[in-house]
Amino acid sequence: MRLLLAEDEHSLSRALVKILEKNNYTAEAVYNGEDALAYLETGEYDAAILDIMMPKMDGITVLQKLRAQGNFIPVLILTAKSEIDEKVLGLDSGANDYLTKPFDTRELLARIRAMTRNQNTVASKLTFGNITLDLATFELSSPSGSFRLANKEFQMMEIFMSNPQNLFSTERLMEKIWGYDSEAEINVVWVYISYLRKKLSALHANIQIKAARNAGYSLEENS
Repeated sequence: MRLLLAEDEHSLSRALVKILEKNNYTAEAVYNGEDALAYLETGEYDAAILDIMMPKMDGITVLQKLRAQGNFIPVLILTAKSEIDEKVLGLDSGANDYLTKPFDTRELLARIRAMTRNQNTVASKLTFGNITLDLATFELSSPSGSFRLANKEFQMMEIFMSNPQNLFSTERLMEKIWGYDSEAEINVVWVYISYLRKKLSALHANIQIKAARNAGYSLEENS
């Protein structure tokens, strides 16, 4: 799952990105409201965390502009303000939830899970063929055994398991998992495809990640 974090306090932003990545999210950070709006207008994100007090454009204005455009991405407002009026304004502007600083990271993660639950799957597991991906434990399993997937492996497999038989280009996978600003080489996608193929083989899967020449990859049942 790909998140945009808009927080102008750089030390807090870095800490939150590390926490989110440790919990198998891809997190991109921006430090002002104008950048937040631009990224959300042009990028594909599953949710956003917006600080209210930011340079150039405050988080409430960003949120209002998104909703006016018909963009209903789940948004968590994150701020030091604790007054009831500020909470009401944020929620009335279209926020899905509101969290006041300082906060416990466990609560932040729980609120992200809650606000994105409806747009993902109500079930906690995805199944295709004889393979199951547990979204809570990050385990990929079959009747033959299981593997706990690392961050990027999990994100890639979640994309494939959520969209079986759909074709994803290398560039699309790179964008969704590593983000626009990643310094990783594009061949890293192939490396992670290789990791997942080896795990599927070890699990005696009756599905496979197939490559379409010059087009991309898809998760297909074995023929």
